[in-house]
Amino acid sequence: MRIGVLSLQGAFTEHIAMLRGLGVEGTEVRLPGQLKELDGLIIPGGESTAIGKLAVSYGLLEPLRQMGRKGWPIWGTCAGMIMLASDIGGDQPLLGLMDISVQRNAFGRQVDSFEMDLSVPALASIEPESQLVAFRAVFIRAPLIQRVGSGVEILARLDDDAIVAAREGNLLATAFHPELGSDVRFHKYFLAMVRER
Repeated sequence: MRIGVLSLQGAFTEHIAMLRGLGVEGTEVRLPGQLKELDGLIIPGGESTAIGKLAVSYGLLEPLRQMGRKGWPIWGTCAGMIMLASDIGGDQPLLGLMDISVQRNAFGRQVDSFEMDLSVPALASIEPESQLVAFRAVFIRAPLIQRVGSGVEILARLDDDAIVAAREGNLLATAFHPELGSDVRFHKYFLAMVRER
């Protein structure tokens, strides 16, 4: 299995380290030709406007869209979730693959970053014995899902019902950074999506 991590900007090295820790080949992706022979792709956290502009400059936007439309599993974390969204209420380059509306920096600035335990029942599908174990999520200038389409499955919410993780078929989105913790269950969940394909 070969998972690409979009490596234009942001926390790509942490995702690659986590994949390698799970015995999976993680490879940096910066050019369209590097999308070939991938089984799935992770778009990491970082700065979504910078990632979008660089994706345009490197000719990646349309190839990434085609990948998603053809069923390749793609997971967006934080800024990656913004890139996957169909609507963010502003004008910047997006993939527009997922039927979700996202609010950027929903919790404030960098100093307002936080960690929180989340209930994520879907993770029991890959580790049934951990069903009652909360997922410790790291939120850094995090976005929030404001609206989901009818085909989108909500995976996690905050205590106030705000949506912070969702899946739509081959697409996975998390407002937080699983790669910055030690819990590998979300990475395993994504790898299970890749195997399903």
